[in-house]
Amino acid sequence: MRPGSRRQARWLAHPDGVHAPAAMRDWLTTPGSLTARLIAHSRHFRVQKLRQAGNVCLADEAGAIGLARPQRVWEREVLLRCDGRPVVYGHTVVPMSASASDWPRLSALGERSLGTTLFYDPRVTRGELDFARLRPGHPLLARVRDALGHDGPARETSVGPTDMTFFARRCVYRRRQGLLLVTEVFLPSVLDLVATATNMNTK
Repeated sequence: MRPGSRRQARWLAHPDGVHAPAAMRDWLTTPGSLTARLIAHSRHFRVQKLRQAGNVCLADEAGAIGLARPQRVWEREVLLRCDGRPVVYGHTVVPMSASASDWPRLSALGERSLGTTLFYDPRVTRGELDFARLRPGHPLLARVRDALGHDGPARETSVGPTDMTFFARRCVYRRRQGLLLVTEVFLPSVLDLVATATNMNTK
């Protein structure tokens, strides 16, 4: 693989194409709200906002949100934490052409879950999931590395994220005329999660 090609992932419509281990495939294909499943697998769930500002979208994000080439977008980065441990890195991009009426709650989300907003808004239409293996060199893995750096010595693995292959999924959402792309990168620690008895009993 040429080094430059690593900056784009091959996004596939079927999870079988990424050859994820069975346990990881189960997480990748979570139906409905991933946030709801993570809450059911922890006693304390938290959305840690890392960044929310303008930026140029990644090369393999532009086409998904209707842009001919990478352009400046509104970007949101978060870590989803279960009982203190980061388990999913979330990356959201919205074209600058989207209006406040398209996505009225985004600017005020803070550390609230975007997934909760998307799944319970009747005006939001969800597209199909795409899946990918993010290989070393993909820019999202550098973002993951930086995000996990906030944990100091308690980093998730002894091998840095830019030295590993990670599994990810993404989906385009539409509200009115606005498009929004959510990419979720699953960290190895997600495989350690077990549904808690407390939350299982309340479902």
